[in-house]
Amino acid sequence: MMDIFYSSTRGHNKKVTASQAILQGLAEDGGLFVPEKIPAFENTLEEFAQMSYQETAYAVMKLLLTDFTEEELKYCINSAYDSKFDTKEIAPMAEAEGVYYLELFHGRTIAFKDMALSILPYLMTTAAKKNQVKNEIVILTATSGDTGKAALAGFADVPGTRILVFYPKNGVSPIQERQMVTQKGANTRVVGIYGNFDDAQSGVKKLFADQELAAQMEEKGFQFSSANSINIGRLVPQIVYYVYAYAQLLKEERISAGEAINVVVPTGNFGNILAAYYAKNMGLPIAKLICASNDNKVLYDFFSTGTYDRNREFVLTTSPSMDILISSNLERLIYRVAGEDAQKNAELMKALNQEGKYEITAQMKEKLADFYGNYATGAECADKLKELYENTGYIIDTHTAVAAVVCDKYKNATKDAAKTVIASTASPFKFTRSVMTAIDASYDSMDDFALVDELSRIGNVAVPAAIEEIRTAPVLHDIQCDKTEMKEAVKTFLGL
Repeated sequence: MMDIFYSSTRGHNKKVTASQAILQGLAEDGGLFVPEKIPAFENTLEEFAQMSYQETAYAVMKLLLTDFTEEELKYCINSAYDSKFDTKEIAPMAEAEGVYYLELFHGRTIAFKDMALSILPYLMTTAAKKNQVKNEIVILTATSGDTGKAALAGFADVPGTRILVFYPKNGVSPIQERQMVTQKGANTRVVGIYGNFDDAQSGVKKLFADQELAAQMEEKGFQFSSANSINIGRLVPQIVYYVYAYAQLLKEERISAGEAINVVVPTGNFGNILAAYYAKNMGLPIAKLICASNDNKVLYDFFSTGTYDRNREFVLTTSPSMDILISSNLERLIYRVAGEDAQKNAELMKALNQEGKYEITAQMKEKLADFYGNYATGAECADKLKELYENTGYIIDTHTAVAAVVCDKYKNATKDAAKTVIASTASPFKFTRSVMTAIDASYDSMDDFALVDELSRIGNVAVPAAIEEIRTAPVLHDIQCDKTEMKEAVKTFLGL
C-alpha cells in the first residue's frame, strides 16, 4: 500500500503526513490539506457488503491515513464507534416514498457531525503522540450549530487538549444553543458572537494565521488545531458512511453490484458532499452528487453559473446549520477541477477574500458534471416535511427536508430513476419548533420541551438521550463577544 502525503490547496512546497495534517488542521498558507492522490478501494463491493461499520471504516480510512498503524487506527475506530451510538448499525437507513434516508444522527449529539467528531479526538491524540508533540492542543472551532456541540462532546476532558467554540449568538436553534452552553468539561469554553457563522469562520481562520498569537501560545506551551470540516481528520471518516450505505443496499439486494446510485446532501460548508465525491473517486458507484441548498443559495448559483459570489443578503432560515455564504470545503473541489493547480486556486481564493467572488473557467466548469445543484425555500421544506409525515409517518428534520425537496426537483427535471440515498443530517428533535409547526401551525404555542414530548408521541420515537440530558442541565457557558473580539476571547481562555 502506497503512502499518501498531503499538501496545501494553495502551494506545493511542503508535504506532510496524514497525522501532521490532522494536527495542523489548516495549512500555514491558509489553504486546506488534500491528499496528493485519491487511492482506489482495495475491497470489492461484495466484500464491503459483508462488513460491519467498524470494518468498513478501517478498510476505507487505512487508504488515506497511511502513517497510522493498523493497531492505532483500529483503536481509534473501535473507541469512536461504540455504545455512544444508539443503533447497532451506527448509520441505519429508512425507506420513505421510494428514497433511502441515511440516518447520520444516532450519535451523542444527534447530528451527522458525530460521525467524524467521535473519532477525531482519538485521531488527534494518537497523531500528537506519533509526532512527539509536547504542547497542549487547543481546538479552535466555529460552528453553525452542530459541529460545536459534537466537537465539545468529543474533546471534553480529553487530556492534552482544550476546546473553544464560537457560534453566532442569534443564528442557531434553541436546542442547539442549549446543547452547547450546558457542556461540561474543565477544558471547554463556548462563546456566542454578535455576527453570523461566516463571521465566526472568518475570525477563526484569521486566528490560525496570526503569527503573533502563535508565538505567544508557543511560549506558554499551546498550539492550535481545528475540529471544523477544514480538518482532513473530519473529512476522511465521512467517506465511510457513503460506502457503508451502498454496501447495505447491496446486502439487502435493493441494488446489484456496480449499479450506480444518486446521493443527495443538504449542503452548507461543502464537507459532507465532498466526502461523497471522494468516495466516488475511490470507486463507489455514484452517478449524481446532488447538492441541496437553502435560501442562502450560493452553491446553487455557483453550479448554475460557474461564479461563486458571497455578496448577497445573509438569510436566517429554518435550516440554520446551512446558513453559510462561504463554503470552505469547496476550495478542495476547486483545487481538483483546476487540475491541482495550487497557484490558480490561490488566485481564486484571494479574489473571494478581497472581492467576495470568483469565476471558474469553462474548462473547470466541465469537470463539475458529476454535480447537480438546486435549492429549497423555507415554505417548500415545511410542505415536504408535512407531506412526508402525513403520507408515511416518517418525520425528518429541516435540513433533511431541504435535501428531500431538491431530490424531488431533480427527479422531476431529469426523470432519472436511479436509486437515491439522502443524507439525513440531524434528528428532528434538534429543530422541534420548525419541524412541529410545519406539521401543524398550532404547535407554535407550546414550549420547546413540550414540543419534544409531542414529537416523540406523534412520531412514535423515543426522546434521544442528548435531549433528555439538557432539559434541566445548568448553563455553564454564558460568554458573548463582538466578532472583532475573538482574539481577546482566546487569550482570556488560555491565560495569555
